Amino acid sequence: MRSIRAAAVGAVTMSLALAATACGGGSSTGGGSNDSPKTLTYWASNQGASIEIDKKTLQPELDKFQKQTGIKVKLEVVPWSDLLNRILTATTSGQGPDVLNIGNTWSASLQATGALLPWDAKNFGKIGGKDRFVDSALGSTGAVGKDPAAVPLYSMAYALYYNKKIFADAGISQPPVTWDELIADGKKISAKGKSVLGAEGGNVSENIHHVFVFAKQHGADFFTSDGKPDFTNDNIVAAVKQYVDLMAKDKVIPTGDAEYAQNQSVSDFAKGKQAMLLWQSASANLKSQGMSDSDYGIAPVPVQSGTPGTGTQVNSMVAGINLAVFKNTKNLDGATKFVKFMTSDDEQKILNTAYSSIPPVKTAQEDAAFNTPANSVLKNTLATSAAALPQVASESQFETTVGTAVKNLFAAVAAGKAVTTDSVKAELEKAQQQMPAA
Repeated sequence: MRSIRAAAVGAVTMSLALAATACGGGSSTGGGSNDSPKTLTYWASNQGASIEIDKKTLQPELDKFQKQTGIKVKLEVVPWSDLLNRILTATTSGQGPDVLNIGNTWSASLQATGALLPWDAKNFGKIGGKDRFVDSALGSTGAVGKDPAAVPLYSMAYALYYNKKIFADAGISQPPVTWDELIADGKKISAKGKSVLGAEGGNVSENIHHVFVFAKQHGADFFTSDGKPDFTNDNIVAAVKQYVDLMAKDKVIPTGDAEYAQNQSVSDFAKGKQAMLLWQSASANLKSQGMSDSDYGIAPVPVQSGTPGTGTQVNSMVAGINLAVFKNTKNLDGATKFVKFMTSDDEQKILNTAYSSIPPVKTAQEDAAFNTPANSVLKNTLATSAAALPQVASESQFETTVGTAVKNLFAAVAAGKAVTTDSVKAELEKAQQQMPAA
């Protein structure tokens, strides 16, 4: 999912949506028929530094689509803080858009509602075929063994962004490769009066992304092989504690970041207040806030030891945005044409350049525009050391309950309370108890 978003705190309502009969969505009036649609409604997720920037980015492309097809697209850019609840309401009420963005980690959960169009071989054939898309992006489009619930639109990965001047002033010649190195560098940076590492402790989704990676590095999974939550096993507890200890014990994340939830850490980094940032495809966001590309470097997210890779060397979740169609849309033909347009090589190059993301379409990804040093880190991460979040029906509740547990632990640190193995386990146990019955 996109890092710009605020916490999707309404995800707990997914259990209600799963229990209800999904009605689908689509234009309610003025949309034309499936044979000759005149309008489409499109909910786009907030990808840029503001909703207005997104509108300026997307509207020229929507106008281009209208010129080519005669179909007008009514755009609404939805903040991440509202998006999941808006989608869930639409799945049960039938009053939703024709086409929408979903965070790729929600794919299996929204697939389970039955409201989204399945992308079987026939539907993929209408947009050029499934083999146009890279495997890592397709891995976050729904449950294993089922037709995807969405089509990849933007691919992203986490990286370590570091301020070159702050590093030089602290006598640090290269970015850290391991967490121990990052902590050691943090002492040098703190001695120069700078903040070390930014975090969004109040953002449940950011919390999940990071503790998922730490769990992988500890050889652990949040779910058993049969899809049951396993939040309190020792390796999960150790992983969550290691992440929270970056604030509690190692003092590299400022306690003030416990309240951050809406890109404040990105702004701190862009303004030169902190030395490092763990973020998804941040270049466009940083540029919009006045930071020059030459002011920072990009490196892989640290691992426990060695170098990034598979298994315990995973250093990112597979991040990204998928494009979904409500199954009951009255404009199915037009919606399919729109998905084909948005995933065309030309549009993939334009949009992924605008958002500093990576095209999930193979031929677009090979374009020279995506072979910069910064993009090479992201592409290599996606190809070799990123893992998809659990593609289970209860994934969105997992994000909310465990992400909130981590938020509570950060808040405890900020309040001066000790964070122990027992207190971490207690928060995770509470999170597990809030999960729906299998």
